[in-house]
Amino acid sequence: MFRTKTCGELRLSDVGSEVTLAGWVQRIRKMGGMIFVDLRDRYGITQIVFVNEHDALLTEAASKLGREYVIQVKGKVEERASKNGNIPTGDIEIIADELTVLNPSVVPPFTIEDESDGGDELRMKYRYLDLRRNPVRRNLELRHRMTMEVRRYLDSLGFLEIETPMLVGSTPEGARDFVVPSRMNPGQFYALPQSPQTLKQLLMVSGMDRYFQIVKCFRDEDLRADRQPEFTQIDCEMSFVDQDDVINTFEGMAKHLFKELRGVELTEPFQRMPWADAMKYYGSDKPDLRFDMKFVELMDVLKGKGFSVFDNAAYIGGICAKGAAHYTRKQLDALTDFVKRPQIGAKGMVYARVEADGNVKSSVDKFYSQEDLQELKKAMNAEPGDLILILSGDDAMKTRKQLCELRLEMGNQLGLRDKNKFACLWVVDFPMFEWSEEEQRLMAMHHPFTHPKDEDIPMLDTDPAAVRADAYDMVVNGVEVGGGSIRIHDSELQEKMFEILGFTPEKAREQFGFLMNAFKYGAPPHGGLAYGLDRWVSLFAGLDSIRDCIAFPKNNSGRDVMLDAPAALDAKQLDELQLALDLKEEK
Repeated sequence: MFRTKTCGELRLSDVGSEVTLAGWVQRIRKMGGMIFVDLRDRYGITQIVFVNEHDALLTEAASKLGREYVIQVKGKVEERASKNGNIPTGDIEIIADELTVLNPSVVPPFTIEDESDGGDELRMKYRYLDLRRNPVRRNLELRHRMTMEVRRYLDSLGFLEIETPMLVGSTPEGARDFVVPSRMNPGQFYALPQSPQTLKQLLMVSGMDRYFQIVKCFRDEDLRADRQPEFTQIDCEMSFVDQDDVINTFEGMAKHLFKELRGVELTEPFQRMPWADAMKYYGSDKPDLRFDMKFVELMDVLKGKGFSVFDNAAYIGGICAKGAAHYTRKQLDALTDFVKRPQIGAKGMVYARVEADGNVKSSVDKFYSQEDLQELKKAMNAEPGDLILILSGDDAMKTRKQLCELRLEMGNQLGLRDKNKFACLWVVDFPMFEWSEEEQRLMAMHHPFTHPKDEDIPMLDTDPAAVRADAYDMVVNGVEVGGGSIRIHDSELQEKMFEILGFTPEKAREQFGFLMNAFKYGAPPHGGLAYGLDRWVSLFAGLDSIRDCIAFPKNNSGRDVMLDAPAALDAKQLDELQLALDLKEEK
């Protein structure tokens, strides 16, 4: 046996016992005739002591150890004279009797510590070393526990875990596909699934009733902190359900995960907010409700007073930052610079402080009387000590999005976005369609299989842009952790949907004929949801990025710098696939 105990389990009750440990050398300290080695494995750290008086040759051998050497140590457990309360094994140490070097190590390119000196790219290149660090290991352990709890919860409700294929047909609607050439079918391509959407619907037609899968999905899209080219979904579908049934089931699962994994008991029903309200009051379909600062429209209050910026605006909106009237001119100028960044795009910002005596001082005082500013204070429900921040623009939707960024920045600056506080809600009643400037046509906001709200179906012929969908997203702390919809189960309605989206009958049959045919054989009403596993884990771990809860993630360019992928194929592989490359030169 390489070990009789792990490096994280020995306690005072083990004092006097003979043990064998194996692991990696975390650090070495030499003190006179003694050498102290911190031995680490996945389970923790144990201090090993080599005493010169006890065994001079053994102590000399220990002096030659280096960081990350893999060693085996045999010895006796003793109580430590100088205890370490920061680790569970801090009351004991091992007095070494034998040492075996199982494998030496070169000096690692960064420190294997909780706070490493390695940058992101370096840690991604040597990810197998990064995974030895406690924070990353804990994230993967959390991920494991979450998948186990998901399976237990869904199994208790009668869901079946069913695998769907990884090689499917391409679906041009939505994000770009990753495509895979077929050697046996030259000139034809598989696609890696963006979602098992149509396949899980077919499982409902087949009578499986309740399906789930913890499944890899792939989207060839630009990357952000919460996106990877391959990601993992908790994918679910149910038959004979309406929107409330699906929401209640998966709200229950969310509460179960909060309780079991974070020790947080959420007893109240999650708020449900129509998409139109989310956009009107927060400028986002995933509002962070850990703090207030709801938008107030100020057109009636501020327009027509001679300030041309407001007089010519199509939208004027403000937020009230409670207790922030102490902001200095320098801080306010920095906020103005923030909203004028190219990625946000506002032209400027107006502010107003509510003084201790109730008077309002504004950056546009010369255009507004104190009576006007008191009306502003009243509209914003502001009190002495509060700070009012105002943006305007010629496009209401764009200006609300800019105001959303300002609201989130103020939430950060005022410490209102506590990662240990959770605000959960459902955003419902999404628009069925959105206009694509690139395509110059209506596109499905979610996907073409989403069912419209029953009361809006007549508008499919008269005003499709006004139709709302039976769609819902779960949002936690401003992060969309999952979403879904009730699906179309009627072939005629599905054909109508394809028609509105610009599909010819031939194109619809070519891409989705299998699904439309299946609907003719008695498809039940059905709906579902997919949670982003990576986002849930990063949320519970308090991370800003999903990369550190994925064992082997890609970087911001979609590359695996450890495996050096993607990479070119050699000529033989291209010949077998009957492919020829004609790469365009970058200008």
